[in-house]
Amino acid sequence: MSLAKREEEVFLPGSGEPLRLSRRSPSLKLLQRARDEAHALRSPYSRKRRAQRTITSELLRIPGIGPARRRLLLERFGSTRRVRTATPAEIAALPGFSNKLADRHPRRLHQRA
Repeated sequence: MSLAKREEEVFLPGSGEPLRLSRRSPSLKLLQRARDEAHALRSPYSRKRRAQRTITSELLRIPGIGPARRRLLLERFGSTRRVRTATPAEIAALPGFSNKLADRHPRRLHQRA
């Protein structure tokens, strides 16, 4: 079942025609509250996942950076913005990062900025 937001019509599975309830109907008010609550819970979750995908894909585009190194970078620096501003020496100090990889890393992030 779904509730169209603009006209507040109720759509039921298998039915081609929407059910139109009175604007003052307690049933419609209940459906509206359920829909609004579902959206309120879903929106922050969606934003968080979208932000994580952006961070993940940006860091993973760099050759030699996999999930473990990405996790280390984010744990140490907190965000891709801070990773971008990190010096190669700061990155090379992390376990699993060579000087060569540390030199390559900020340049690749700056190219995407």
